[in-house]
Amino acid sequence: MRPAADTAAGVLDAYRVREEPYYRPVADEVALFEAAYSARMPMMLKGPTGCGKTRFVEYMAWKLGKPLITVACNEDMTASDLVGRFLLDASGTRWQDGPLTLAARHGAICYLDEVVEARQDTTVVIHPLTDARRILPLEKKGEIVQAHPDFQVVISYNPGYQSLMKDLKQSTKQRFGALDFNYPEHEVEAEIVAHESGVALDAAKKLVHIAEHARNLKGHGLDEGISTRMLIYAGSLIARGVAPLAACRVALVRPITDDPDMRDALDSAVTTYF
Repeated sequence: MRPAADTAAGVLDAYRVREEPYYRPVADEVALFEAAYSARMPMMLKGPTGCGKTRFVEYMAWKLGKPLITVACNEDMTASDLVGRFLLDASGTRWQDGPLTLAARHGAICYLDEVVEARQDTTVVIHPLTDARRILPLEKKGEIVQAHPDFQVVISYNPGYQSLMKDLKQSTKQRFGALDFNYPEHEVEAEIVAHESGVALDAAKKLVHIAEHARNLKGHGLDEGISTRMLIYAGSLIARGVAPLAACRVALVRPITDDPDMRDALDSAVTTYF
């Protein structure tokens, strides 16, 4: 019989981050997360769409040498999708762990991306794992999983995009430490865009100027500003020979608004720099 440690390593092998993800620290978030992990403190990453929250988690999983199981939360996700369910196969009925149970049982970081997209009756299943108990009751199976010493829960969400009907309960929020994320300072963001897309630094700086212009319009015609992710898309197109005006139209302007006047305003901002 294989030792438990070997079995866990095999189960989680597919979830290991093999190569160092590129992440540019902007403050003390790396040191704070390392301290939180050493205490196995559940962590909440708060910030706008496309500002680097997911990349940060991937980087920290690599740096800590821990497997990372990511769940993209959505409104149709049930508690069974997280913890597991009984399945029928040729041999009969068998239990299959969900991603949360897999992480808790074998010792991985479980990352719930955009957690508020899930129903509140689904997210409450993480409560016993995010306090001193560190357990996960599997009611359908009649089992209580004691969290592995390496297990940690990390969640992310965009607080500026949530309505009162779509927010985390205080009983959930207060179980987590929190790190605020935002778009980096101009020079840092340009460095990130140039590195990730392969575009020249000068062009990357122009793209960041356009994004900063759009972000100032948030709440004044735009629901969301242009994210760092979108800038990398635009830079990637430019690096592949697409004309800057066309690249910005495809990757920056058209995705975030259908309003003709707002599109004209953003197109004008693009022509200012390109």
